[in-house]
Amino acid sequence: MQDQDSMTGIDWEDAFQVATHTPGGAEYPARWAARAAAFRDGAVPALDIAYGSAPREKLDLFLPEGTPKGLVVFVHGGFWRKMDKSLWSDLAAGPLARGWAVAVPGYTLAPDARIGQITAQIGAAIGLAAGRVAGPIRLAGHSAGGHLVTRMICEAAPIARPVQARIAAVVSISGVHDLRPIRLHSMNADLAIDAAEAASESPVLLTPLPDIAVTCWTGADERPEFLRQAALLAEAWSGKTDMRPPVFVSGQHHFDVIDGLKDAGSALTAALLD
Repeated sequence: MQDQDSMTGIDWEDAFQVATHTPGGAEYPARWAARAAAFRDGAVPALDIAYGSAPREKLDLFLPEGTPKGLVVFVHGGFWRKMDKSLWSDLAAGPLARGWAVAVPGYTLAPDARIGQITAQIGAAIGLAAGRVAGPIRLAGHSAGGHLVTRMICEAAPIARPVQARIAAVVSISGVHDLRPIRLHSMNADLAIDAAEAASESPVLLTPLPDIAVTCWTGADERPEFLRQAALLAEAWSGKTDMRPPVFVSGQHHFDVIDGLKDAGSALTAALLD
C-alpha cells in the first residue's frame, strides 16, 4: 500500500482517519447503539424485513401515525466495512415527526462484498421499501452511506426506473463521492477497489439524473478530505441536476453532524424534506 500521493503529497492514510482526529471518537459507536435501542423501545418498527437472501440484506421500517407523506431512506456509514443498521434507528425521529416513513437498510460489509455489490443491495432495499410506502422518496446517507445514496441517482444505477423517478431529494452527510483516493488507504485491503470500480462507482465521475435536489451536508470541523469530497461533488454535478451549495456546519464533526435528523425542526431535516 502506498499511503502518500507522490503528486500531491497528501497522506491518504491519515486523510480518512476520523476517530483518531475527533475528541472522544472511540466512544461514539456505543453511544449510537444505546440511543438507537432506546428509540426502538418507544416505537413500533417492523424490524429485519428481508430484501434479499444474504444475512445483512434486511431493513428496518418506521411508520408515522396516519398515511405517510412519503419515504425517507437512511443509509449508514462505516467505510463499507463496519457498523450496522441497528445503530441508527433514532435518526428516524425527525422525519417520522413530520409524517414520513423511514427505512434503514443494512448491507453486506466488505470484504464479503465489493462496492458494486453493496450499491446493488441498497438499490434493492430502496425498491422493497418503495413497494411498501407510496409517494416521493428522499434519501440520506452518512459517510459511506453518502456515497451510496448519491450513487442511487446516477444514470447507471442498480435501481428500477419507476422507483428512481420517485426520488425527489438526496442529502449526503459527510459523504465520500470519489473512491479513487481510497485505493491508497489500508482499508482497500478489504474493499479491493481497482481502477475500473473506482471509475464505475464514484458519483463525481458519473452523470446524475436531472432535477433532483442534492445537498452535501458536512461539519465544518470535519477532516479536510471530507470537506473536499463535498465540494468536489457540488462542482462535478453543478448544472447537471438541482445541485445545492454545500453546507458546512460550524462546530460539528464527522460523528455529530448526523444528529440533526433526530429533530423535526432542524436545518438538516429541512434540507432533506423541504
